[in-house]
Amino acid sequence: MPGLLRGVARTAVVAGTATAVSNRVSRRQAGRWAAQEEPQQPQTVYVQAPAQPAAPPPAAAAPAPTMEDKLDQLKDLAALKEQGVLTEEEFAAQKARILSS
Repeated sequence: MPGLLRGVARTAVVAGTATAVSNRVSRRQAGRWAAQEEPQQPQTVYVQAPAQPAAPPPAAAAPAPTMEDKLDQLKDLAALKEQGVLTEEEFAAQKARILSS
């Protein structure tokens, strides 16, 4: 049973990491697309107000994880390490990834 629990917990950690990476790539790609859609040449500025209101600016990319989010992730990792699900090397690798984001 401990082997099964360890496998399930490891799968959860890997899936969570994959989700975080996928979300980060998606946000980065959305930012690139938004930058490409902006006109390359400056627009002509008129002194008179336009008849129609201007379009709102493009939405900004999602904010980086907060320190509270990072602390929650580190607490979860520490719990998995204490349960014997993660090795010291796995814990150190995940901790470095969280702290560098």
